[in-house]
Amino acid sequence: MKRQKTTETNSNNNLFDLLSEEIIFSILDFINTNPFDRKSFSLVCKSFYITESKHRKNLKPLRQEHLPRILNRYPHVNHLDLSLCPRINDSYLTVVSNICKDSLKSIDLSRSKFFSYNGLMSLALNCKNLVSIDLSNATELRDAAAAAVAEAKNLERLWLGRCKLITDMGIGCIAVGCKKLRLISLKWCIGVSDLGVGLIAVKCKEIRSLDLSYLPITNKCLPSILKLQYLEDIVVEGCFGIDDDSLAALKHGCKSLKALDMSSCQNISHVGLSSLISGAGSLQQLTLAYGSPVTLSLANSLKSLSMLQSVKLDGCVVTSAGLTAIGNWCIALSELSLSKCLGVTDEGLSSLVTKHKDLKKLDITCCRKITDVSIAYITSSCTNLTSLRMESCTLVPSEAFVLIGQRCQFLEELDLTDNEIDDEGLKSISRCSELSSLKLGICLNISDEGLSHIGKCSKLAELDLYRSAGITDMGILAISRGCSGLEMINMSYCIDITDSSLLSLSKCSRLNTFESRGCPLITSLGLAAIAVGCKQLIKLDIKKCHNIGDAAMLPLAHFSQNLRQITLSYSSVTDVGLLALASISCLQSMTILHLKGLTPSGLAAALLACGGLTKVKLHISFKSLLPQPLFEHLEARGCVFEWRDKEFQAELDPKCYKLQWEDIIAQ
Repeated sequence: MKRQKTTETNSNNNLFDLLSEEIIFSILDFINTNPFDRKSFSLVCKSFYITESKHRKNLKPLRQEHLPRILNRYPHVNHLDLSLCPRINDSYLTVVSNICKDSLKSIDLSRSKFFSYNGLMSLALNCKNLVSIDLSNATELRDAAAAAVAEAKNLERLWLGRCKLITDMGIGCIAVGCKKLRLISLKWCIGVSDLGVGLIAVKCKEIRSLDLSYLPITNKCLPSILKLQYLEDIVVEGCFGIDDDSLAALKHGCKSLKALDMSSCQNISHVGLSSLISGAGSLQQLTLAYGSPVTLSLANSLKSLSMLQSVKLDGCVVTSAGLTAIGNWCIALSELSLSKCLGVTDEGLSSLVTKHKDLKKLDITCCRKITDVSIAYITSSCTNLTSLRMESCTLVPSEAFVLIGQRCQFLEELDLTDNEIDDEGLKSISRCSELSSLKLGICLNISDEGLSHIGKCSKLAELDLYRSAGITDMGILAISRGCSGLEMINMSYCIDITDSSLLSLSKCSRLNTFESRGCPLITSLGLAAIAVGCKQLIKLDIKKCHNIGDAAMLPLAHFSQNLRQITLSYSSVTDVGLLALASISCLQSMTILHLKGLTPSGLAAALLACGGLTKVKLHISFKSLLPQPLFEHLEARGCVFEWRDKEFQAELDPKCYKLQWEDIIAQ
């Protein structure tokens, strides 16, 4: 009897309660990827529930109305990301500040513009340890709100992008109050001039990173900026008031500077650039996209930068002499971007890559003059490449792509969109065992045979097959079997794809992005399989999948509770299906054009029931069919409507599409 009593007592005790908090924290560190896993974990027992609430330090709520309940559940949060909550107002910020208090260190408000001075003041006064605030896109904020931010005395990072009503006065308050600032972004703050920027430079001596993109500044504020002792990163993209003459007056550069972005500064040539970087011997990253031509003079002005690792010249006109001069630098670049550069030829590119053999990232997107000669030099010289982007290099023949797999087997990212690669090329590329992202859109020479080889790349997470019309179910089957960790696939306009492909992809449980627009053979049965098997689905595009209807929406509503964005245009979904989707609390964006079975009353009911919507694209015909108070109500909840006046478009054959695209580019 005694033994029986002891056994009964032990069975009533929860063995999980014996685990220490440190052990439970360690377990939770391993299940951070899927929120449903954490939820299941917290429901195991009371101690797990309590410990999980203590462990959670980062929160990204989907709905602002749930904020009080969520914060009471997780009162120890350090970072609060409210970028998915577009209707945050002063009342919500007061709730945040009263619950989180000193535990809150960082808050992201970059998608809301309905708060003001009062809410920000409450944050600043109650959350004394706040070090990071993102107020980007808060276009209604004025200087009074900036004065409230200035009360956050420990602030180190502040983003004010597109706060166009803030002036020098508001920035002056921040400069005086937030002397610990290390990063500030004033991008598109067009009310800020030399005076405001100068005050930041004079008062905030700890500044490391400064974004002044598209500000109406001149050379007047530059001397004080360049005197900042710890400045490492400065962005002056689109600052048209700065030119060679103003830079020539500078007596010294910034010795601590590590990254400089002068994109779209077309008034600055190599003369002004030389003045700005004089003495900047620590510079590691230089971006000159869409600026002055890359000539021999410009290249020579940079050769003294012995620490330079990354150069981005996207959209610039380049000369062979300029590229050759870059190749002759006595440094080893690890990243080079020549995307959409006019003037890149085999001669210039080959000369460059033979000298920079340590390149890890190379972007030659839309360099339409290069041929297999360049590919031969790239693959023989830069064998340690991890990223190669070469979309629309249309003069490169199919046999050249074999060299990529033979010689560059450390590749993790490869973009071959709109190229002549064939199955032999894919077979060679399958040797790249580290490959995680592969883009093969508009590659009309590939088939299932080639894709079956790619199925051997077990680390593949992203695959783009947009308009690659030679792909059928057999190729997708090979991918689903070999790449079980697949997270994103785009097979839009692969017109021979059927439900078989979707059934095989449903085994890829990590799939979060699925795009199959223009696949006429896919039905509701296939999409239902995706819904059941891929519960982490976030983005779904089934535009022009005419055989998908309400029967697929019901499984989606039940199993795809993570779904945030869906495109239903030209499908067979009706009022019933749309109302079913409204039960997905995470759903934020819908595109619903040309749904024949959709009625005004059904649409109105679905929009009202879907409380988390932030963006809806509709045909303009519904604007007059629905009552104006409905739109006002939904907009007050934070929903933005985008109206389209688009007639039904017949689908082009993939080859015709490519020819049409080439004609547009040629023009």
